[in-house]
Amino acid sequence: MLAASPGAAATGGLTPALAAARARLGLVVLLFGLAAAGWWWVLGRMQGMDAGPWTALGSFGFFIGVWLVMMGAMMFPSVAPTVALYARMAGQRRFAPLLFAGGYLVTWAAGGLIVFAVAVAGGRFAGGALAWDRAGRWVAGATLLAAAVYELTPLKNVCLAKCRSPLGFLLTSWRNGSTGALRMGAAHGAWCVGCCWALMAALFALGIMSVAWMAFVAGLIAVEKILPWRRVATWGTAVLLLGLGVLMLAAPSAIPGLTIPSGGMPGMGM
Repeated sequence: MLAASPGAAATGGLTPALAAARARLGLVVLLFGLAAAGWWWVLGRMQGMDAGPWTALGSFGFFIGVWLVMMGAMMFPSVAPTVALYARMAGQRRFAPLLFAGGYLVTWAAGGLIVFAVAVAGGRFAGGALAWDRAGRWVAGATLLAAAVYELTPLKNVCLAKCRSPLGFLLTSWRNGSTGALRMGAAHGAWCVGCCWALMAALFALGIMSVAWMAFVAGLIAVEKILPWRRVATWGTAVLLLGLGVLMLAAPSAIPGLTIPSGGMPGMGM
């Protein structure tokens, strides 16, 4: 009977290659588990909070907390293959993939800070002009149309290519060490922000506190990053956003699941 190799003995009878593959699978399961936990939390926390387009964001602490959970729930499933690929390239650095994922989330947290600052500034300078019965509806429609146009721009194409084919990014942006893992994750997050910012703007225009619209946008993001036919995904997303934008301007009540603000509720201010 052949004796197990030292490497296999150290990994519980598995060869190093199989042990590494099992570790990567465990990492993907962890990311999907964190996303599922995020969705569970969002379903419980955000129930009844949907006030339609430009829902008020609340306090800074509340918004950032909700934003981070939302980003984990929406983004971790689609970024899991990239993290797994990074883990394979990182080799024995056990915690590097988690740092990479953390850096990715830090970039989205920075995006949340910008969103909150813009919302506060808009609420103070625009006042009630963004109320639904004034400019709010038209700004929401214009935002959806702009998001549809962005889907077909060269910048969107470049950013989406980085998200769909991360090997080139990892090879050209490699950094060693824990700091390098964080920096690489943050850089990949920046490409993802460049790819998805218009879809996130569309979410605000439809209702940031709506779990249904959150799931809709998360689905579009996943389709764009995973569907083999990239042009089909981007053109299909553009058509959907165009249709929603036209309905928002012409007949918002015809949009399924849209909460129309009542009483001229103010927009995204505090």
